[in-house]
Amino acid sequence: MILYVISCTKLLCLAATVALGGAVLLLVGLYFYNCFTRGVCKSKNRMDGKTVIITGCTSGIGKETARNLAKRGAKVIMACRNTDNANQLKDEIVKETSNSNIVVHKLDLSSLQSIREFARQINREETRLDVLIHNAGTAETFQKKLTEDGLEMTMGTNHFGPFLLTHLLIDLLKRSKPSRIVVVASELYRIARLNLNNINPTSTFPAYLYYVSKYANIVFTLELARRLEGTGVTANCLHPGMIDSGIWRNVPAPLSWFLTLIIKAFFKTPEQGAQTTIHLAVSEELNGVSGKYFMDCAEHRLSNGVKEPSKGKKLWELSEPLVKLQLSDPKI
Repeated sequence: MILYVISCTKLLCLAATVALGGAVLLLVGLYFYNCFTRGVCKSKNRMDGKTVIITGCTSGIGKETARNLAKRGAKVIMACRNTDNANQLKDEIVKETSNSNIVVHKLDLSSLQSIREFARQINREETRLDVLIHNAGTAETFQKKLTEDGLEMTMGTNHFGPFLLTHLLIDLLKRSKPSRIVVVASELYRIARLNLNNINPTSTFPAYLYYVSKYANIVFTLELARRLEGTGVTANCLHPGMIDSGIWRNVPAPLSWFLTLIIKAFFKTPEQGAQTTIHLAVSEELNGVSGKYFMDCAEHRLSNGVKEPSKGKKLWELSEPLVKLQLSDPKI
């Protein structure tokens, strides 16, 4: 009996050692992955006279993107759900860059009505739109939520919202050609599958749907690029890297404590994470480049499954009725 207890104790110690060693190796791997995937936008291109819309830019990479483009002289339209925070950031950016051409508009991408109101205001007030950056995103963890329109919250905010907004602003983008659409996606798409038999998965585990929404972002971007060929409007998507941003703000404790430790120690800063977004928005070498996926300011290969044209066409057709596209809406 004593020998049995001793043997069990040794096995437990061995298992604990292996687990600890595995955790250490994982953290070391994350550290070096982060160190070697920090591409920097080298373009010095100015954006004077150009208008840029950035969704969800009160924190994280959106905030740093807004700051950088303001420094380059662009008119930056901050499309945000929390306008109080956005106006505080606006004042900060104006003071730092001496660029007073910063505008704040209310936009809740989980609300089809809010999207339409925002687009109506932009089309009424703006004479041009050179870059549309779909940066906003949300990641629910365990709590299932629906938007006011009956869409699953993560898919509603991350896919359906940008899908509708792009339609409503496409004519302005075309009139401003050459213009660009930039979609912030994620390498996490590789662990997801897009179920075209249920693209509004209201009963699916919410945390997994973040990955699904990123998959949808890429499929949408590639199909968008195909449809915009020859119009002077390009569409590209990107993986920003592992970022210390607010995307996981909905993760509950105690899991959030562990995530915070990992994020602070090993993830990119928002400024580092914004580099590829900035690169796609400003770089002269990307003039006319469309339908590509970028990571660390360089083109990156996609998996074969996500590139299937039939998948993009089907996702598009299924998304149209869910965002309640009208006959009078612009066509892509």
